[in-house]
Amino acid sequence: MNISKRVRDGGSDAQRPTLLIVSFSRIVADARLLKQIRAFTPDYEVTTCGYGPQPDENVAHIEIDDAVSTQLKQLQGIALRARLYRFAYWVSPQARQARRLLRSATFDAVLANDLDTAGAVLAVFESRRIHLDLHEFWPGRHDDVAEWTALRAPFYSWQLRKWATQARSVTTINESLAERYSDDFGLRCGVVTNATEFQELAPGSVKQPIRFVHSGASQVNRRLERMMRAVARSTTGATIDLYLVGTGSAYYRSLQDLARDLGERVRILPPVSHADLVSTLNQYDVGLPFLPPTTTNIRMSLPNKFFDYVQARLAILTGPTPPMKELVEKFDLGVVTADFEEESLVRAIETLDVERIQSWKRNADAAAEPLSAERQNAGWLEPISHIAEETRQR
Repeated sequence: MNISKRVRDGGSDAQRPTLLIVSFSRIVADARLLKQIRAFTPDYEVTTCGYGPQPDENVAHIEIDDAVSTQLKQLQGIALRARLYRFAYWVSPQARQARRLLRSATFDAVLANDLDTAGAVLAVFESRRIHLDLHEFWPGRHDDVAEWTALRAPFYSWQLRKWATQARSVTTINESLAERYSDDFGLRCGVVTNATEFQELAPGSVKQPIRFVHSGASQVNRRLERMMRAVARSTTGATIDLYLVGTGSAYYRSLQDLARDLGERVRILPPVSHADLVSTLNQYDVGLPFLPPTTTNIRMSLPNKFFDYVQARLAILTGPTPPMKELVEKFDLGVVTADFEEESLVRAIETLDVERIQSWKRNADAAAEPLSAERQNAGWLEPISHIAEETRQR
């Protein structure tokens, strides 16, 4: 693999501080990582390390192969059952590859994304150079699955205690998760929400029938069929389009079958690129981030899609997920149902009218700037600036 001289040297002669952004994900398709790149490239010499191609022409890139053999997966499973957590971590080819590719590089600061990168970067860089962005609550990612809870949750809890506590600074995606990390692991986390960058759009006009939209992953634990059935059952003639990632999975196919059974008012559409998503959503009336609390993370979620809907100047209809409920009520963006049952969603849909939705869309327009990513970037910029300054003064 060719690694540029700037990566090997860490840019020690560069006037601008050097920053490594690392994630075991396909960075070019990761909205949070792309926001980090855009936030830091004006003032830093940025290098990215992760799956897939170079995500931005303004950064150097170190590509990691995301393939994992069946044998290694099985070996890790055995290690997890035996509680051999260090071995279970380092059996990952991504962790080993990152350690090997980065060990000759030097950076003023390192922004490690997600818990699974923490062990690898700490094996190479001083802890005082590392800011860890945990994103969501790792022990609660799939705690609706008994086997995952038995094997993976303790593994991630071990990594949090072993490695996350060493980082110079830490962030997560909302205040609820920051409190949970503090209570369970003693981690003091700053908050950077999954806000979308500000979009110069205007609220579209609302007509009957009302046009609902949902965008995101087609995961079983999100119970997307409830939204589909609720819209189809409503007597208002409302429609819903779902732009879903995860095409080809068994669950995705089941949603396609359900859409056909429910009729023409419910459509499953191909996913839209990140660059085109908000402008596509702008043609609708109401965003529907209605996610029953099947896991800890979903119960405490404040997802990208919520902020996408705000930037698209849509009204919002959601369940009583605390972080979303708080913002809907604070900015008067729409309606929060009493619970997550399908019947409650049907009743809420029946109460909507053109005038109320138009008013909420105007409120979304007013909230677009205060709820934009640009308002959130300080949560990364400030700790990374402190790290880089301290490093360059030594």
